[in-house]
Amino acid sequence: MEKIPLTGEKETLLIPLYGKARESAKRNPVLFDPKAAEIVNGVDYDFSRLKVPEKTNLMMCIRARLIDSFARGFLEDGGAALHLGCGLDSRYFRINTPAEWYDVDFPEVIELRKRFYAETDKYHMIGSSVTDPGWISRVPNGRRRYIVIAEGLFMYLSENEIAQLLDRLRGAVGGFALIFDAFSRLTAKYSKDHPSLKKTGAKIRFGIDDPKELEKLAGYIRFVEEKYFTGGDITALLRPADRFMFAAANLFPAAKKAHRIVIYDISG
Repeated sequence: MEKIPLTGEKETLLIPLYGKARESAKRNPVLFDPKAAEIVNGVDYDFSRLKVPEKTNLMMCIRARLIDSFARGFLEDGGAALHLGCGLDSRYFRINTPAEWYDVDFPEVIELRKRFYAETDKYHMIGSSVTDPGWISRVPNGRRRYIVIAEGLFMYLSENEIAQLLDRLRGAVGGFALIFDAFSRLTAKYSKDHPSLKKTGAKIRFGIDDPKELEKLAGYIRFVEEKYFTGGDITALLRPADRFMFAAANLFPAAKKAHRIVIYDISG
């Protein structure tokens, strides 16, 4: 059994991993991810200590499925994807894309990741903090289109770190599509009370209410779309009680915007 040598913000990668494994065991899962179940069953870690609420689990799986769908469509004709803060996620293998793919996370996370995934001529892993400018030189430029995915990441960065990261990425590869999940400011403020974050000691540093706020960081950032976890076809897969809970939340802007997906176009 592999040991999990992670703490703090790095340990939070285990929250969605465990959630996907739990969801995959259901008869009609929102997200089917057998790799997550394989890893959870193959490591020496007490996942019950994370105390992940079922609502959080469902939202993480809906989040992953929505991002999978967008990335799959964006990359159906190829291109290149940068998956920042990838953790132990299997997105590249779930969506089966012809694109070049770069999974980026802290060196100790990538070291752990390499015990479960193997690089190919299309699939690559880069061990680095995303805020370290050095790693970007390993991503080839000149590809026709790029997508940058930052699932479960930007809330742990400061606004200034996000601005610097986007500027460096744009300087290296030109324009790209950006998709990430964002907390509202109120959700970010009270996230310290979430049981899973209490257990890991991770700190939330970033939230936005109006997605156009990000456009103020630079003139090349253009807001495109918000996607909510509380409505849409995916919620039809939920149990009746959960469908009711999500449908009720969808009636209130503050509730549905508490945590959602935002998409931007970064012009070259």
